[in-house]
Amino acid sequence: MTAHDETPDGLRRGDWGAWVEERPGRPAADRRRRRAGRSRRDGGDPQPRPDLGADGPVPGSAAADGPPGDPAAVARAVCLRLLTMAPRTRAQLAEALRRRGIPDAAADSVLSRFSDVGLIDDEAFAAAWVSSRHAGRGLARRALAAELRNRGVEEEVVREAVDRLDPDEEIETARRLVERRLPGTRGLATPARVRRLAGMLARKGYSSGLAYRVVREALEAEDHPAEDLPDTFD
Repeated sequence: MTAHDETPDGLRRGDWGAWVEERPGRPAADRRRRRAGRSRRDGGDPQPRPDLGADGPVPGSAAADGPPGDPAAVARAVCLRLLTMAPRTRAQLAEALRRRGIPDAAADSVLSRFSDVGLIDDEAFAAAWVSSRHAGRGLARRALAAELRNRGVEEEVVREAVDRLDPDEEIETARRLVERRLPGTRGLATPARVRRLAGMLARKGYSSGLAYRVVREALEAEDHPAEDLPDTFD
């Protein structure tokens, strides 16, 4: 062994040939595993995963049914991935395919096929949306209809979905919303309480007339004289 090859005490060869301090308690096998891990991260993985993009197909997905770059296969993979995450309307899926650069003909074909087999169902989506958002957020018809339109649901389907909401249930939901918010307004003057509570209902899609009536009922139940309440909340 030449003087050049001798290992100085307490040192070892580093990854790039330089001498580095030997750390006790770290066996050579651990060092090899660490170097192997760095090598994989630096691109040394013998089987790197392909970069398929956010909406790209994955091995074993529907994209494997067609040749590489087949627009219909990519469209199927994109739609399946999005539908697995959450229900989507046809318009939402069409927009996702458009952003991916899928030709209109391929996109329409895939979307129609998904509709035929029930994977896309805007009527069911709208009905579930109304039920969930009314129960969970207390939204009224006007707000629910706006949300469905924003998701590309056709107007006739929107009307049918929101018309299923029972008007009496809508009123009871408004009352519960006011009851929950009422204690937090007790330090305010009566006109300010009316504006705050009725404004909260208006933002959730309730008509101004219904909002004022429900708020007035709640304040009268607190022994507010009716003559002290404003005629409107504007």
